[in-house]
Amino acid sequence: MGASVRLLRAVLMGPPGSGKRTVALRITKGFQLKTFSSGDLLRDNLLRDTEIGSWLLCGFPRTLPQAEALERAYQIHLVMSLNVPSEVIKQRLSARWIHPSSGRVYNLEFNPPKAIGLDDLTGEPLVQREDDRPETLNQRLKAYEDQTKPVLEYYREKGVLETFSGTKTDQIWPCVRAFLQTKVPQIDQKASVTP
Repeated sequence: MGASVRLLRAVLMGPPGSGKRTVALRITKGFQLKTFSSGDLLRDNLLRDTEIGSWLLCGFPRTLPQAEALERAYQIHLVMSLNVPSEVIKQRLSARWIHPSSGRVYNLEFNPPKAIGLDDLTGEPLVQREDDRPETLNQRLKAYEDQTKPVLEYYREKGVLETFSGTKTDQIWPCVRAFLQTKVPQIDQKASVTP
């Protein structure tokens, strides 16, 4: 690895709808980290005994056994937890619609499609994910809290947990960015500011 490579292994946690994906995209753009949304790539690299350098895990680990297994394989340098009130999350997710074949995400409140119910690029119908519907959302949020409370405590005891609270991603992002600037040099000043 060259001298310009930064080694940082970070975890981004937060309940469904807290803005993890948006924050992860901004982090990877502004700090040139690789992001992974599951453990598949890590398991593959463990099997092949390779080194993958700097990365950000988004939404993993979710349970204490996963966190402990990850720590046995890699030293985690920091864990960022997004703390967004449940009522805000429920409002966000009930307004979220997706284009199934592309994965494009729309929000009726702050990123609406040009034509209600239709994808901007293809004109195909948008759908609401089953787990974003109000009747299943309470169960998801409760499950997240039950599973991740011990994970957050585990990382708090290790001294690597940093929590960011707010009601909007654009409110939380500047705090995350400022914190990461103390850990990793920015690659592109413009990239770290734009959504």
